[in-house]
Amino acid sequence: MTHHPLAPAWLNAPDDANDLAPGVWSDSVARNDAGVLCVGGVSVTDLARDFGTPLYVIDEATARDRASSIRAVFSEAFAAIGTDVSVYYASKAFLSTEVARWMVAAGLRIDVASGGELAVALAAGVSGENIGLHGNNKSLAEIERAVAARVGTIVLDSAVEVERVAAVASAAGVVQRVRLRVNSGVHAHTHEFLATAHEDQKFGTSITQAPAIVAVIRSHASLDFVGLHCHIGSQIFDSGGFVESAKRLLGLHAELLAGGPVAELNLGGGFGIAYTSVDRPTDIAVIAAEMARVVGETCRDLGVAVPHICIEPGRAVIGTAGLTLYTVGTTKTVTVDVAGGSAERLYVSVDGGMSDNARPALYGSDYAVRIASRESSAAPVLVRVAGKHCESGDILVNADYLPGDVAVDDVLAVPATGAYCFSLASNYNYLARPAVVAVVDGQARVIVRGETEHDLLARDAGIERTPA
Repeated sequence: MTHHPLAPAWLNAPDDANDLAPGVWSDSVARNDAGVLCVGGVSVTDLARDFGTPLYVIDEATARDRASSIRAVFSEAFAAIGTDVSVYYASKAFLSTEVARWMVAAGLRIDVASGGELAVALAAGVSGENIGLHGNNKSLAEIERAVAARVGTIVLDSAVEVERVAAVASAAGVVQRVRLRVNSGVHAHTHEFLATAHEDQKFGTSITQAPAIVAVIRSHASLDFVGLHCHIGSQIFDSGGFVESAKRLLGLHAELLAGGPVAELNLGGGFGIAYTSVDRPTDIAVIAAEMARVVGETCRDLGVAVPHICIEPGRAVIGTAGLTLYTVGTTKTVTVDVAGGSAERLYVSVDGGMSDNARPALYGSDYAVRIASRESSAAPVLVRVAGKHCESGDILVNADYLPGDVAVDDVLAVPATGAYCFSLASNYNYLARPAVVAVVDGQARVIVRGETEHDLLARDAGIERTPA
């Protein structure tokens, strides 16, 4: 098929618009004999009937397997250089009490970035020692709660937080373990990374400022400085940025050893996943091996012992485990002027939108889509999947191909929505946020209840007042 003039350069028309791109969908997704998509042994038509759409669906086995696999490959890679690894699940990607329990069962700890995330982790029964607290502006109440819960590590983001956490820990009569977040000057995304002397961002402190701040941390009897932390970006496809950042951090790590022990080094997260058929993230085992090799070589060159290593994957654990189901409400063909003539795009509008997946509107993120409730022999046509919000930018899938007979009441599935979709969901246009359903072994269960209009109206204090 000739490349469609309205399609992005990377997107090629498939021979079969029913095909499921490898690596994009969760491990259990497949079509049954009737052509209906199934996940975790449950058909999407059953899910849509029983729970409605839009609907977030999490393949529980995939999420658990990814968590265990990441822990295993990093542990193996760093054991080869004589150290061990703590893996923290970056819960900002997706957090519920059940998911927190899955992560702990897989041997992971939980990284939280707010009082609310901390509350969920604690409600899930996660012990304080297995939680790390992040954030560039932790409130006094959040710090007090973290210290009271005996959170294993608080990541200090500024000199101001040093004094704040020290005072809370002192008042509680405890010694609080802390890391210092440092900007390595490396910023990475997908295939490229940029290395500079400084980064212009709200998180952390520069490498040049860090020694003075660490000295202040060590001056407080209520604080135990355990090491540095760095996060270089998100959706990273290869090891180059991680390698360069680790080299820089280890130079600072070696310098700080002159003033006392530095037991750990947290290299952060940001490992990428495939969202479309053309995405090719490096296998995480390859990234782990390369990171371990460089850490080992750099420590040897610096003449220091290899520290305990920490990492913080989120998207890489939960992203591919999720998909979102929608029901088609309307379709319309739009004619667009192009060089030498015109071309047509089919708009397919569904019952959700930017309120359940803000990433395309926020970041221009690309997603894939397939008809999930049936197969079709119709020729592929270029589509744009739009939401129902009163915004021209309310686009869920900018460009993909669906069978040309896509129609009202078809159920569509958008893969790789496990990370940062539920987390970023809103009530824009007063849409209720969807439920989250976990599927495994042919069974489906709600792990986060969907909202109702009653839930939305319950917060409106004006309803309780008598009109004038």
